[in-house]
Amino acid sequence: MAEPQSPYPVISYAPQSTQDQEHLRILSICWYVMAGLSALSSCPAVIYIGMGGVMVFSPRTFGSGSPPLPAFMGWMFIGLGLATLLIGWGVAGLMAWAARSLVTRRRIVLIYVVAALACLSVPLGTVLGIFTFVVLARPNVRGSFR
Repeated sequence: MAEPQSPYPVISYAPQSTQDQEHLRILSICWYVMAGLSALSSCPAVIYIGMGGVMVFSPRTFGSGSPPLPAFMGWMFIGLGLATLLIGWGVAGLMAWAARSLVTRRRIVLIYVVAALACLSVPLGTVLGIFTFVVLARPNVRGSFR
């Protein structure tokens, strides 16, 4: 007697192909490069921190004939510079963590979140985020994450 067939397709995940492994490796390298570029691009905020420090601790430096700048202006420069620097380095750290997670096949939700955030960084981040979504949408790749 023949076995009854199910009306639903049976989904079986094949072992991960070498092409999938290569795409994940290339993605992780690109994420490391993007993290480095992100960290580097936030470093000019140090200039604002330095300018704010000069405004606070040596206010007569800016304009010898005019009255000195108020101290709160310097503190604003320092605060905004520090915020920009820390946010930039934080985003770079998240990108490096996502790259490491691609290598170890862990934290897929983190990778999705970082890829979505990277899509806001036009054009390189958008391209990298979309490619990450495309590669992670494959059933074999998704099945390989813990």
